[in-house]
Amino acid sequence: MGSKDMRSGSEVVTVDVTEAKNLLEAAGHVYLDVRTEEEFGSGHCLAPKDKIFNVPYMFDTPHGREKNPDFLNQVSSLLNQTDDILVGCRSGVRSLDATTDLMAAGYKKASNVGGGYLAWVNKMLPVHVEQPQPADGN
Repeated sequence: MGSKDMRSGSEVVTVDVTEAKNLLEAAGHVYLDVRTEEEFGSGHCLAPKDKIFNVPYMFDTPHGREKNPDFLNQVSSLLNQTDDILVGCRSGVRSLDATTDLMAAGYKKASNVGGGYLAWVNKMLPVHVEQPQPADGN
C-alpha cells in the first residue's frame, strides 16, 4: 500500500489517487472529503452517493481557518470505526491531519489520499460537480 507518515505517534498510510479510485470501485471503502462544503460543492471525486461523505475538518472564518470542533462527532454519526475510510481534501494536508485525528479516536482503517482533489483532477479521474442552485425567487 502507499507511503507512511508519522504524526502524533500514529502511523498514517497514504494512498495515491489512482489506488483510492480502485479501492472505491472494487472494495468496501468509503471516501470522506474533509474540505469545506463550498469546496466539495465545486467538485469532488466521483463515487456512489452512499460511498462519499463531506465533513469539513476546517472552517473558513474571519480569523482564518479554524478546526471543526465537532469533526469527530460528525464523522461518528456517519461512519463506524471499522469502516475502510479514504480521507481526502484539496491537496492532502488537511486530510493527513484529519486521518491522524481519526486514528487517534479509534478509526484504524482510515487512510490519507495523497495529493487530494488536485491530484485526482490532474490524473483526469472522474469528478462530480454540483449543479448551481437557482437564486431565490426563480
